[in-house]
Amino acid sequence: MLSTVFFDLDGTLLPMDQDAFTKDYFKRLAGKLAPLGYEPERLVKSVWAGTAAMVKNNGERTNEEAFWQYFLGLYGEACRKDKPVFDEFYEKEFQGAKASCGFNPQAAQTVEAMKAMGLRLVLATNPIFPAVATESRIRWAGLRPEDFVLYTTYENSRFCKPNPAYYQALLDQLGLAAEECLMVGNDAEEDTAAQETGMPVFLLTDCLINRKGRDLSPYPQGGFSQLLEFVKASRQG
Repeated sequence: MLSTVFFDLDGTLLPMDQDAFTKDYFKRLAGKLAPLGYEPERLVKSVWAGTAAMVKNNGERTNEEAFWQYFLGLYGEACRKDKPVFDEFYEKEFQGAKASCGFNPQAAQTVEAMKAMGLRLVLATNPIFPAVATESRIRWAGLRPEDFVLYTTYENSRFCKPNPAYYQALLDQLGLAAEECLMVGNDAEEDTAAQETGMPVFLLTDCLINRKGRDLSPYPQGGFSQLLEFVKASRQG
């Protein structure tokens, strides 16, 4: 029987146009770091490359360590002193990126309904952001970090989506069998990767991403109302 629901965040619980959000985010980051001598275009390319290093992480280090190892390799050890400025950015300027996101009250309503059913909730957001940025985005969605038994960040994770090892690591950490869990997400590649562990997947279609044009007909899908009906049926089954 279903005991735990894994939720993606961006485009799932927090509605957004991924491209618009990313553009806003990088503009703010570049503005914060330009006074320190970081050329904006190079900085953006470097952060993207550092993100790619996290996606390729094989579990030997945390995603935070993977990012900074790559970033310091580009800019040199001297830029390690600037890490507190990055941290400050996520605490302050990053908060303005909320304007690039939407809001759907059904997200919090659905989370509350599932908690009332006795379900445990995990926030399985791609762990490429520090905790402060993840906690902020949770609140932007009208939720609280404590709504989840665990939420993934670049500090506490060693894999990224779409690597199935990301999902397996969560199952192992929480002592869960894949069959008792459900992954809910909006990305046809990143979120359906959970299926490789044996975990069923529900695609939330409000901000659906299907870059490769995959046939998604095998997956249960729909909006929050359809998700709740699916979960209720799974609990009864």
